[in-house]
Amino acid sequence: MSRAAHNSQIPTQPHRRHNALTGEWLLVSAERTSRPWRGREEAPPPVDVPSYDASCYLCPGNVRANGSRNPEYDSTFVFTNDFAALRPDLPAASFEDRLLLAESERGTCRVVCFSPRHDLPLSRMTASQARLVVDVWATETADLGKTFGWVQIFENRGAAMGASSPHPHGQIWAGDALPLEALKEDATQRRHWESTGRRLLLDYAEQEAGGSRVLAMDDDWLVLVPFWAAWPFETLVIARHPVARIPELGDRQRNSLAERLTELLRGYDALFDEPFPYSMGWHQAPCDGQDRPYWQLHAHFYPPMLRATVRKFMVGYELLSEPQRDITAEEAAERLRSAMGNARQAAGAGRP
Repeated sequence: MSRAAHNSQIPTQPHRRHNALTGEWLLVSAERTSRPWRGREEAPPPVDVPSYDASCYLCPGNVRANGSRNPEYDSTFVFTNDFAALRPDLPAASFEDRLLLAESERGTCRVVCFSPRHDLPLSRMTASQARLVVDVWATETADLGKTFGWVQIFENRGAAMGASSPHPHGQIWAGDALPLEALKEDATQRRHWESTGRRLLLDYAEQEAGGSRVLAMDDDWLVLVPFWAAWPFETLVIARHPVARIPELGDRQRNSLAERLTELLRGYDALFDEPFPYSMGWHQAPCDGQDRPYWQLHAHFYPPMLRATVRKFMVGYELLSEPQRDITAEEAAERLRSAMGNARQAAGAGRP
C-alpha cells in the first residue's frame, strides 16, 4: 500500500492518535480551526533588533544580574546560570511519610549564548555558524555526562515561551534523576527493542520517509511533523543512523544537522512572516552507565502558535484529560513545507 493511500485512510472526523514514543494518546479535532476567536491575541515580536544591546545581560562585556561581567566573547559563550534551578553541592536527603515522598536532586544549569550578536537567532545563522552551537551541545553533553545521569539541552525562544532575555541563547540542565519524559521514552524504546531487536525511532523514520509529514530529509537526518504531534506545528528531528548522544555525531552528521536545523527554523519564521516562538530540546540516552542499545538521538520542537497572533493553550480538556490539536499533522506539514520553500526562495533572492 502506498503512503498516499495509507494516509487517505486516516479519519477526517474527530479521532485519537497514539504517540508511539511516549505511549500516550491525543485527540485530533481539525474542524475547530473554523471556530470564532475573541480570546487573547499575542503581540507580534519585535523585528528591528540591534546587534548589540547595552542593557542586555547576555551581550559581550555586559554585567549580568548577579554582578558578574561577561567576557568580550566572539563566538559561543557558556556559563553557569546565575539563578540555577539545580545545584551540584547538595547533600543527599529524603523525606517519606506514607503517601508523601521527597528527595534532594543534585545538578547544575548552564546558559549557552549562541552568538555575541543580539540579533542573530539560530534561524538567521548560516549552517557554519549553527555548527558551532552543535559542537557546544556535544562538548557540554560529554562534560556533564561524566557527573550526571540526565543532560537536557533546550531553548525557549521568544517572550511567548517565557524567555527571560531576547539574546539568542539556550540552556542545559543536568541532574542525577531521569525526569518523567525520559522515563516514558526509555520505556517505549526498550519495549520495542525487546520485541523486535530494532530501534523504535529508526523504524518510525523508515516508515515515514518520503511521506506527507516529512519536511526535510538527507542521509543523516529526518525532519517531520510526527503523526502524533500535539502542538499545532510541532516537529521531530531524528538521526537516521544508530546514534544515542550528540557527542557521537561525526563531522558530516554535525554539518548536515546544522543545515537541517537552520532550514527548519527559517521555515518557522516564514510561516507567519515573523520570528516564531518555540521550545525545543534534545533527548539523548541517559548518562547513568546503563546499557541502552535501543535509545535513538532526537530533538523535539514545540511551537505554541496556531495562527499569527493566536496561540494554542493546553488548558481545560488538555490538562484534565489528554492533549488535543486543532489541525491535522498532515495539514501542518504541508503548510510548513510551503513556508520552508518560501524561505529558500527568499534566501536565494538575497532577502533576509
